[in-house]
Order: sequence, then C-alpha cells, then structure tokens
Amino acid sequence: MTDRPAVTVRVPAKVNVQLAVGGARPDGFHDLANVFLAVGLYDEVTATPADALRITATGPDTDRVPLDRTNLAARAAELLAARHGIAPDVHLHIAKDIPVAGGMAGGSADAAGALVACDALWGTGATREELLAICAELGSDVPFSLVGGAALGRGRGELLTPLEVGGTFHWVFAVADGGLSTPAVYAEFDRLTEGVSVPAPEASPALLDALRTGDPTALAPALANDLQPAALSLRPSLAATLTAGTTAGALAALVSGSGPTTAFLAKDADTAASVADALLTSGTCRAARVAAGPVPGATVV
Repeated sequence: MTDRPAVTVRVPAKVNVQLAVGGARPDGFHDLANVFLAVGLYDEVTATPADALRITATGPDTDRVPLDRTNLAARAAELLAARHGIAPDVHLHIAKDIPVAGGMAGGSADAAGALVACDALWGTGATREELLAICAELGSDVPFSLVGGAALGRGRGELLTPLEVGGTFHWVFAVADGGLSTPAVYAEFDRLTEGVSVPAPEASPALLDALRTGDPTALAPALANDLQPAALSLRPSLAATLTAGTTAGALAALVSGSGPTTAFLAKDADTAASVADALLTSGTCRAARVAAGPVPGATVV
C-alpha cells in the first residue's frame, strides 16, 4: 500500500468516427466495428484515502451523475479492490467536462480514470492486461477510455486494435439539451431493423486509410454511424443541428455514438472555431465545444 495523499487522473472523451452495428446477439448485445478517436475534452478523477467509498462530482450537468455505487467509477474501485483483497475505501471526486449522457463515453472515462487513480493510490501494481480486463467487465467503451489514441473496437467494442493516425483532426461537438439512453437507442435500432438482414459490421478501409494519412477531406465522406437513424428517430431535433454545422462549413457531421451530442469534422482549427460560433448562434444546441484528437487515454497528472 502507498501513503499518497491523492491521485488525479485525466481521461478524454471519445468520438466514434465509424460505428458499424450488427444485429442483436442472443445476450442482447450487438457485434460492433467501432472506430474510436480520443479527443481533448477531459474529465478528471481524483482518488483520496477515505473511511468508506464515496463519490462526489462538480461541473456541467452533474445533477445527472449518480453519486452512489451505480456510478461506473465506484464499480471500478470495487472491482479493483476485490481483486486485491482490500476494502474499496476511497473518496472519488469527478470534475466533469465531458458532456453527461452525450454519447462521448463520459461515464466510461470516469470508470477508467477511477481505476488508474485507485491503482496508483493503493499501490496494487495491476498490470495493463488486468486493468483492461476490469474495464471490459465494466462496459464496452471503458477499455478505450483507458488506452486512448485511436483504435478499432470489435466484439461489443471492448476488443481493441490500436490504429495509426497520421495527423490531428479538428472537431466541434454540439451539446444537446438532455441526454439519450444508450439502451433506448439500441432498442430503437432493433425496432428500425426488425425483419431486415443486418450485415456483419466491418471497418471501412477508406476510413482507416484516411486516419492513417491524417487527411480530413478523405475522412469526411467515410464517417458513419449505424445508430444515427435511431438517435434521430428518438430526437428528431438533432437533424437541425447537423444541418446547421454543415451549412457553417463542417466537412461532415454525425451523431456521436448513441447521441445526443453531434460531432462535426472541420478542415482545421480556425474552421472548427467558426463552426462552433455558428452552431451557438443557430439556437439548435445548448453548447458547442472545440476539440482535437487523437490524444492519450487515462493519464496520472
């Protein structure tokens, strides 16, 4: 055990530059070809010794962040502690900046951050493989939050292959009012595809090549999200946001993951700033955030 007074871990948001979704499996999950890119919007998770497990949070929309043991960060601490035969006595403070329930893996990021912070605080010495195994147990997006960069996620998203990225991609993220439930979006996907033969999900070769060359103009037409029709079905107002961003000069627009955050690819930082301004004045979103990627995963600061 260590006697460190506190450990803070910074962990990024993600955007799905491609989300190919297969039909529902017998276990209720869907096979995916999920191309993740970590972007520079961050939560910070601070672990401090305590007499019992406790969660606090500050930042935008934290009234919608659970502060009990249903929080993925709490579950991460419990799983790590159980593996090492110790009590999960820790205060986890989450400083939120990733949109809550926005399809950018904020909850998954907090889980990965908590895992790395508790490992360092407690001196458990967990291997990367052990941490990734715990991440996969916590949720489909959590392993990528740990590793960051860019990766292809298979299975339900947890089986990761790192991807080469040849440059920096500039994004704008439009934050919608309220959240969208990921299970509800998948249920709507199943409803919309009922009776339809859903092909096995595959990563787009053109998209992977565009990432490798770092070319945003080549990446733009390859962006794809099979959950977008379901998200738009549940939240039709997102269509106006997508149109506002492309009208303002974005190379491409898509719903981020299960939404309701929408993502806009820009050719450079200046264009991203002007698209963000236009989105804010359009009245179709609550906030617009600029970020670039790829960036590293969960990192002790």
